[in-house]
Amino acid sequence: MSKKSYLESLRKVALFSSCSNKDLEKIAKSGDEIVMEAGSLIVDQGQAGREAFVIIKGSATVKRNGKKVATLGAGSVVGELSLLDHGPRTASVVTDTECTLLVISQRQFLGVLDQVPALSHKLLATLAGRIRELDRQYFG
Repeated sequence: MSKKSYLESLRKVALFSSCSNKDLEKIAKSGDEIVMEAGSLIVDQGQAGREAFVIIKGSATVKRNGKKVATLGAGSVVGELSLLDHGPRTASVVTDTECTLLVISQRQFLGVLDQVPALSHKLLATLAGRIRELDRQYFG
C-alpha cells in the first residue's frame, strides 16, 4: 500500500482528523501492519484490551452481546478506549473480508501522544462528545 493511501486511511479516523501529515506519519510509524483473514476475531467482548486497530482495507462486523450493531470499513478504528485503559472490550469485532489493519499498542500510542499534542486535544474532545451523547441518551 502506498504511503499516500495509508495516510488517507488514517485521516478518515475521527480521532486523527485534526492531525497534520507529519502527525499522521508518526502515528503510522508507531503501529504495525497486519493482515487478517475473513472470519478472524479482531477483539473479543469482555476481554482486556491493550491495543487499537485501524482498518486500512476490508470490512468487519461489530457485535455487542451477540447482536450486530455496526459494519466497519477502511478508516474505522476498533478498540480505541484500550489506548487509555486496560478495561474490558465493549464489543466483539470479526472480519467480514480479508483485512489490512494498523495495530497500535497502548505503550506506542502514549508515546505518540507525548510527541503530538494535537492528538491529545482531539482525543479529549472526542471523549467529551461521547459522554455528552451518552448523557443525552440516558437522561433525555
